[in-house]
Amino acid sequence: MIHSLAAAMSSHLPNTSSSSSPSSSSSSSSLGGAWLLPDGRNSSLVRNNGADLHPLAPVSPWDVALCVTGTLISCENALVLAALFYTPSLRAPTFILIGSLAAADLLAGLGLVLNFISIYALDTDLATLVSVGLLIAAFSASVLNILAITVDRYLSLYNALTYNTERTLTFTYAMLALIWLVCVALGLLPALGWNCLADETHCSICRPVTKNNAVALAVTFLLVFALIMQLYLQICKIAFRHAQQIAVQQHHFAAISTTKGVSTLSAILCTFAACWMPFAMYSIVADSSYPVIYTYATVLPATCNSVINPIIYAFRNPDIQKSLWLACCGCVPANFSLRPRTSSDV
Repeated sequence: MIHSLAAAMSSHLPNTSSSSSPSSSSSSSSLGGAWLLPDGRNSSLVRNNGADLHPLAPVSPWDVALCVTGTLISCENALVLAALFYTPSLRAPTFILIGSLAAADLLAGLGLVLNFISIYALDTDLATLVSVGLLIAAFSASVLNILAITVDRYLSLYNALTYNTERTLTFTYAMLALIWLVCVALGLLPALGWNCLADETHCSICRPVTKNNAVALAVTFLLVFALIMQLYLQICKIAFRHAQQIAVQQHHFAAISTTKGVSTLSAILCTFAACWMPFAMYSIVADSSYPVIYTYATVLPATCNSVINPIIYAFRNPDIQKSLWLACCGCVPANFSLRPRTSSDV
């Protein structure tokens, strides 16, 4: 997805070999076209016997940041998946959705690492298509899984009395299968011909995704975000209604609990919007002719959303916290409170 950004960054670097002295020029040609630094030191990569020398591609700090972010994403979400997998009690539909989100973010992190490798080690069209397809599928699945978790939270409040009987594992797995099927199809589009490798004038800010495809993905994201926001507004209304119903007996507790819940939902929405909105809007208005620095500046916050997701949806959950405490140190802190969630929690 970010494969062409490093190439665009390197194209703006000065060609020091062309301005060197004749002796330096002949030396450069004898080294197989290796780059020379301004002080005459060789910056090329020496291969085996030293006869076959190839220039090192300049490593962009933005690509390094994306690769580090991908590594952090992978580690975080692998920890979440391990906690869910090795804890038999965490098999409810809510935890299945959290596991699916963690799997999507894990693939996104691996995709960022693969993208870095494809830029600086492989540099082939096939590697580009594979890394881009994986990133599109993974990030699409991440956003749609967040939507599924939001729907699950809404239903747990709207149908609080019948939620546990209506929300079966079969229904959850069927919904997740549909989500992943759609996301895999989106990820396969570049490899099936919907790319701009043959005509780069039609490229979006993320080569080899075409401008039309990038706009379609961005508009779809905006629609999903609008739906998530609407669902959270409904959740807030239901939470306030529940608070009013118990205000006579527990007025102070209800007010504090509901206010805290609304603050949490506001933080979730603001974080999601701050991470993804700049990239979505920029994908609509920009194309490959725009400065690459702006693409990096919008892509990095979008990837950071997958760093934040485990904190919001997994590590705050008391059941997952208990599982992690048991896995890491074999015990649970004495002051740890495992209060069951109620329909008034948001």
